[in-house]
Amino acid sequence: MVSTRLSRNRSGLTLVNVAESQIAMQQTAIDDTVIRAPFSGVALSKDAQPGEMVSPVSAGGGFTRTGISTIVDMRSLEIEVDVNESYINRVRAGQPVTAVLDAYPDWQIPAHVITMVPTADRQKATVLVRIGFKQLDPRILPDMGVKVTFLREADTAATPVAQSVTLVPQAAVKTDNGSTFVFLVNGQSVERRAVKVGGTDGDRVEVVAGLKGGDRVVIAPPPELAAGKLIEVK
Repeated sequence: MVSTRLSRNRSGLTLVNVAESQIAMQQTAIDDTVIRAPFSGVALSKDAQPGEMVSPVSAGGGFTRTGISTIVDMRSLEIEVDVNESYINRVRAGQPVTAVLDAYPDWQIPAHVITMVPTADRQKATVLVRIGFKQLDPRILPDMGVKVTFLREADTAATPVAQSVTLVPQAAVKTDNGSTFVFLVNGQSVERRAVKVGGTDGDRVEVVAGLKGGDRVVIAPPPELAAGKLIEVK
């Protein structure tokens, strides 16, 4: 009697365990039908269509998707800008920055330097700088075009002031007997103006003395051009 009764109990427990395992498997299958993101955000695109194969890694052949959707955490928006190596010594962590979106040219957004990526792009001679917004706004969207101005604190004032930089095309700067000059447009004629240049930014050069913002210079002046000659401004 005792032996038979124990055998039946073991059989009953085995069936229950099998049923519980099957329930767990089915629940896992149901959970696999729900897409969960690693963080809260906004879905920007749906990269996979119903019926397509999805895998964490590419299986080759181009028929397997490695992602289902692209999402963005709107609270983590920041600016990435390439700064020329000639000016990177003027940038520091925490430095105040003014950002202007191409979509809102009259809106100056307070920002600050987060950090400088500790590597340089050899081909472009630039260093990547990460910039964070002081306060986010719904009008700021991912991949928007933006222009930034790095600010510096005045020696005697606590408020930041903009650092004025005058840039001209390199083709406009000429050298003669050790002196550097440009041809400045003055009405219908040109004026030879001596300048002092600094670093370069791509195909432009910084003029630290001799010009001011708004001045117009002749780009790639011909060799026969001289001061006082008449020109036609187009």
